[in-house]
Amino acid sequence: MPKHDCYQNPLIQRYASKEMSYIFSPEKKFKTWRELWVALAECEMQLGINITNKQIEELKANIDNINFEDAKKFEKETRHDVMSHVKAYGLLCPNAKGIIHLGATSAYVGDNTDIIIMKDAMEILLIKLVNLINNLKKFASTYKNIPTLGFTHFQAAQLTTVGKRACLWIQDLLIDFEDLNNRFENLKLRGVKGTTGTQASFLSLFEGDHDKVKKLDELVTSSMGFKKSYAVTGQTYTRKLDHQILSTLSSIAQSMHKMTNDIRLLQSLKEIEEPFAKNQIGSSAMAYKRNPMRSERISSLCKYVISEALNPALVHSTQWLERTLDDSANRRLSIAQSFLAIDSILEIGINVTDGLVVYENMIKKHINEELPFMATETILMEAVKRGGDRQHLHEKIRIYSMEAAKNVKELGKQNDLIEKIIDDPEFKMTKDEILSIMDPINFIGRASEQVVEFIEIEVDPIIDIFKDKLGLSIDLEV
Repeated sequence: MPKHDCYQNPLIQRYASKEMSYIFSPEKKFKTWRELWVALAECEMQLGINITNKQIEELKANIDNINFEDAKKFEKETRHDVMSHVKAYGLLCPNAKGIIHLGATSAYVGDNTDIIIMKDAMEILLIKLVNLINNLKKFASTYKNIPTLGFTHFQAAQLTTVGKRACLWIQDLLIDFEDLNNRFENLKLRGVKGTTGTQASFLSLFEGDHDKVKKLDELVTSSMGFKKSYAVTGQTYTRKLDHQILSTLSSIAQSMHKMTNDIRLLQSLKEIEEPFAKNQIGSSAMAYKRNPMRSERISSLCKYVISEALNPALVHSTQWLERTLDDSANRRLSIAQSFLAIDSILEIGINVTDGLVVYENMIKKHINEELPFMATETILMEAVKRGGDRQHLHEKIRIYSMEAAKNVKELGKQNDLIEKIIDDPEFKMTKDEILSIMDPINFIGRASEQVVEFIEIEVDPIIDIFKDKLGLSIDLEV
């Protein structure tokens, strides 16, 4: 039963997935510590240190058998988290306790585990990011030919299409995907570097054999699933890595904030609407409201992630020499919670983009209110081709436009600009000719073609790589 008399982290209670919550759980952390101790012992044995297969098997048999209460008791005595778990592991492995953590410093398990956990978390995010992009791809393809008002400064501008606008969201997310995937593919382990990064303890362990010390680093790195470790470190890996990764998460948050702001604006215009559950309540007072609460939640969490990116910048810039411990408490919060928040953002985003509703008639209504003004340039050029005086007709259009704008803004009437032009014989165009110019499809440029080309060239190759990971369906808890 959940406790109700102490603070509960809303990222765990309300938003993040169970799989991401597990990645940052104590069980995952301390299992990884034990995996690293096993890898170190195995590789040391391979390079000639007096460690037996029996000891290795004993260590492996107890990787999942974490005695948390023993570790808690030892930490109260020692005030040292790593040594408390060395002792707790040793209780379960009496034959191997003397070779646990041999030659290593605390950062061997602490820092390498942080990197491993971030890599596992990035893999989850990559899959969810591609599923989100795939939802938007399907949406863009479906609505690639549906004209809609473009907006600059949130003022009506030249037409685009509903699908083309979605491609703007996709493009930002593709940039984020490429950045995140690059971080994932090229992530380096801290490796086996010793107390201040000089590997002095391991050089002593191997009686001055530099090649074996270097080989140990390579073997442990490979056994933990990494291509490379950092060539040089202090006691810790450079905290610049944390800044790079959280900056990438911030970038995803920026893209999602922009997208959901757009959705919120369009929902206010009643053109697009996020999913709305049958029994969902929009307001405790105003029963008619259909608030974009999912997009608002995304925007809210995005602000948090963007602000958290400052934390590792401050940590890295203030680290002293080979290391200082004023990064520890900060990193326990900023790294885990940034990943948990981005996981939440992407989950909600998948849910929203899987059920976006488009109100085409409302979109047409808004186009019809603005298109007469936009069509006047085309009408003017066609009238001049038929012998009209460009300057004279331009002045007529200006006057008609002012009158039509007054009817709309001051009197609340319909835009009658086109009717005024149709009724003016000096334009030398029939009603049907003028109305044919007014087809919105004439004003979208290459928007439809851009959607097709963008998806084929930029989006589909990424989607294809993850084709076996598509189809995530997110059912929100709240």
